[in-house]
Amino acid sequence: MKTTAIIVAAGSGSRFNSETPKQFLDLLGRPVVSHSIARFEAAPSVDAIVLVVAPEQLERFGSSSLTKPFLIAEGGLTRAHSVLNGIKAAVNGTSIVAVHDGARPLISVEEIEKTIETAKTTGAACLVAPVTDTIKTISNDKITSTLDRSKLRRALTPQVFDIDVLKRAFEKVELTDVVTDECYLVEKLGFPITFVEGSSRNIKITHREDLVLAEALMKQDV
Repeated sequence: MKTTAIIVAAGSGSRFNSETPKQFLDLLGRPVVSHSIARFEAAPSVDAIVLVVAPEQLERFGSSSLTKPFLIAEGGLTRAHSVLNGIKAAVNGTSIVAVHDGARPLISVEEIEKTIETAKTTGAACLVAPVTDTIKTISNDKITSTLDRSKLRRALTPQVFDIDVLKRAFEKVELTDVVTDECYLVEKLGFPITFVEGSSRNIKITHREDLVLAEALMKQDV
């Protein structure tokens, strides 16, 4: 089973209030997305990597020193469009795709391997983390109930799928729709998704304080 990792790094980073998209900001001397790429390069189950970037970032990755096949795909107007472009760019013979946010640089090789192995067996697997806060539902400026957080999980990445399952899921969606992750598409298809427990360290860099936290966590590993 050939596995291609699709690392999505085409976002504008508007919430970061920076001219430079968050995935290209410096993190311990390297762009954030370079750390994500390195983790998939080190994962034994990953055979090839597709990086999806905005058109204006294409020249940034004109060459690669990776030992695995490394391809560049152009991002679209939405996340769904970008991921679909990544699927189309996957190397021939790919049967498993692992979709990962480029702004999640603290993913571990162990988490990548566990999620891929699960997807090879079940067809769809999502890395998740527990919800530690108490979650409320609201309506008309009032709290209406408290959810049982033991039954809740935060969706992380990678999210890994049999490529044919994910392609079928994309056939059911308009690329202009708001799609926050690939599990959402596969859920709508009615295909069961197995969850894999991951680490709370696997943060997504969305705000400036996230970058500070990522630096602190990475320094712990040095």
